[in-house]
Amino acid sequence: MTDQPQNAFRALADPTRRDILRMLTTQDMTIAQVSDRFDMTRAAVKKHLTVLSDGGLITVEARGRERINRLDPTGFAPVLSWLEFFDRFWDGHLDALKSAIEKDMQ
Repeated sequence: MTDQPQNAFRALADPTRRDILRMLTTQDMTIAQVSDRFDMTRAAVKKHLTVLSDGGLITVEARGRERINRLDPTGFAPVLSWLEFFDRFWDGHLDALKSAIEKDMQ
């Protein structure tokens, strides 16, 4: 597994980071805007945003002194690719189960 999917899974492992991702689906936000929605320091929020950025799930744009955090949907591609393997695995097994059941019913 390359670092990118590993970092994305690490980023998704934390419920606070998942909450931040949900918030970023509706609007781009500064660290201050994200911090206002959580009972934690700005430094703690910045650490969460750094993990999300390292995972490729958000991008950070500097605008003057502010950093604008934006959801990056392309960052989910490695995660989806990894999960698709299991989707295909279960599809094959469920198709075999369906065939076996149908055969027994005849």
